[in-house]
Amino acid sequence: MDLIDLASTPDGQRDFVAHLNKLCDTLGVEHATYFAVNPISGKMHGFTTYPDEWKAHYVQHGLQQFDPTLRSAARSVAPVDWNRLTSDTNYDRVFRDAHDFGLPSQGVTVPIRGMFGETGLLCACTSTTATEWAGLKREIIGSLLNNAVHLHDTVMNSEPLMKTLRHPNLSSRELEILQWVAAGKSQQDVGDILSISPRTVEVHLRSSREKLCTISTAQAVGRAVSLGLILPG
Repeated sequence: MDLIDLASTPDGQRDFVAHLNKLCDTLGVEHATYFAVNPISGKMHGFTTYPDEWKAHYVQHGLQQFDPTLRSAARSVAPVDWNRLTSDTNYDRVFRDAHDFGLPSQGVTVPIRGMFGETGLLCACTSTTATEWAGLKREIIGSLLNNAVHLHDTVMNSEPLMKTLRHPNLSSRELEILQWVAAGKSQQDVGDILSISPRTVEVHLRSSREKLCTISTAQAVGRAVSLGLILPG
């Protein structure tokens, strides 16, 4: 999974990272990180207050593929304390490297479910003992939950991510088939027109539904029209 640093954009540097830095100062944590997985492209977008050296190492080694602070929390509906992740097979793989960079191991990840089907994650961490962290977490978890939703909604309405969401990567054949379906043609009709089997038509339609994050072909056609990918029937 690719990782795109939204902080590299002018708006991201000015707004996103500044917000995280303010959050750290307010809550008394050392670092904060935000990630969101784009449901259409599958790419992971994020920004963080971590130092550039760690960010470069993280991306270079593809640690987002294994990081339990992201993977476990993405499957959860409740905040995940990093102390619960020590039994994860990839815990040492990520935290050993983080320790070498002098980064904290006490932290929590707050998951957010978005209206586009995406998952957002807000992480906060600090260098304290487990006992001190337990007390601090109790004090700040409410603020973290509120900030997670606010930050996620802000990012989802920002240009860098929305631009990607508005342009799912459909193939020319998928768009061609959706256009014929929008014109009222059945799968058999489309197959006859394009000289392919109805089964092949369904394969392309299934792929289109997945890329457009829809359940039915009718929804896929509707979303493709609304995104300007095809013309109305």
